[in-house]
Amino acid sequence: MNQESVIEAGKLDTMIDQLAEHGWVVDHTLFSREAIKQLQQCCLEQWQAGSFHEAAVGRGDQQGRRSEIRSDSVLWLESADAAPAIRHYFFTLDQVRQAVNQAFYMGLEDLESHFAVYPPGSFYKKHLDRFRDDDARALTVVLYLNEDWPDDAGGQIRLYLDDACSQSLDIAPTAGTLVLFLSDRFWHEVLPATQQRLSVTGWFRRRPRI
Repeated sequence: MNQESVIEAGKLDTMIDQLAEHGWVVDHTLFSREAIKQLQQCCLEQWQAGSFHEAAVGRGDQQGRRSEIRSDSVLWLESADAAPAIRHYFFTLDQVRQAVNQAFYMGLEDLESHFAVYPPGSFYKKHLDRFRDDDARALTVVLYLNEDWPDDAGGQIRLYLDDACSQSLDIAPTAGTLVLFLSDRFWHEVLPATQQRLSVTGWFRRRPRI
């Protein structure tokens, strides 16, 4: 895998057009099958090594485990990680960050990301990716790592398309599917799955204005 691979301009243009029209993007082309497989291997190796911790909700003094809201486990990632697959992930998405900034002047500065593992039956109830006292998270990006995901296995991300949450789009967590959406605009949830579900979840951040 070439760590320094550059995204084709046409792919970025398509993503920018979709983001401008809808506020969300679903892409299946940004990461190669090889890149996904290597990320999956990194994720599973760390999972088997016991490196993950149960995910919490809230932040600061209000942060805590709320299993009735979410029941996944996570491992935070660093762009300087020694694993080539993780460095490639950050390198690729930084190109997206630059394209979004050029198109929309969003002032995105960095990307925070973690592996997420949902054991069978796990879920994440409907929520926004924005803290009440911190508006730094501007654009959510989710990349799925699940090869040969059955249609009846569940585990979709349900993206609510209107403020009343009366219209929604269910997106299967199939390997190589990338979902990008405005963090403060779209409520979403992760539906329970019948088998282990793997993803890389991240947020493009800007300087907080609150």
